[in-house]
Amino acid sequence: MIVNFDPIAFRVFGWPIHWYGLMYLIGFSVSWGLARYRIAKKLTDWKPIEVDDLLFYGGLGAIVGGRVGYTLFYNFAGWISDPLSFFRVWEGGMSFHGGLLGVMLGLWFFNRRYQKGYFNVVDFVAPYVPISIITVRFGNFLNGELWGKISDVPWAMVFPNSGSNLPRHPSPLYECLTEGVLLFIILWIFTAKPRPTMAAAGVFAVGYGIARFSVEFVRLPDAHIGYLAFGWVTMGQVLTLPLILAGLFVLWLAYRPQAK
Repeated sequence: MIVNFDPIAFRVFGWPIHWYGLMYLIGFSVSWGLARYRIAKKLTDWKPIEVDDLLFYGGLGAIVGGRVGYTLFYNFAGWISDPLSFFRVWEGGMSFHGGLLGVMLGLWFFNRRYQKGYFNVVDFVAPYVPISIITVRFGNFLNGELWGKISDVPWAMVFPNSGSNLPRHPSPLYECLTEGVLLFIILWIFTAKPRPTMAAAGVFAVGYGIARFSVEFVRLPDAHIGYLAFGWVTMGQVLTLPLILAGLFVLWLAYRPQAK
């Protein structure tokens, strides 16, 4: 398969609507719908208006944080030379780790208003985040970016944007399936029953961290950054390792004997 899709899904009065932006919209919408579903089934004591506001705070945090994170972690020199590039989100260039920090900050502001307990809010959001990961990683795939190493596996694909016609690991799809689909299934089942505060947050952090760290072994790093150490350590792994450790610590806090 040759990954060479048109990044523009359609046009509205001549204005291009990009697949990448649509993937964010779809991810946020499905997450909102699933949260509303659990409310309708009385599986949570949250109110619909709270979920609506949560979408605003979390969505804004994800977009702004993702762009800021990419600028600081992956493209600081490029931003210095072209400051307006920060606003061209449709061209790609979003950092999950920056987006995660942005969401956490957005949830903090949300909790200041509703006073539900910060980690209660984080635990509520955790099972829905993988939905956006699924759609955004598929957006990466449609953009023909974040390709993997050259490979001869039967499902290897050609990414013309890589500058060669050699088949490669479709790493965006790996991330879509592991960080997204698999992690969503785990968290959806895990949170179907009452769990200690911080437990869902910990499972998300460890689950995402392990998936991302593993895929980085076959995903090529950004060309202008390359490997950071030992010929295999990537920026993604450097940023993900603290997330795994933080998740393990949070799980320990959630399940320690004196936890309530």
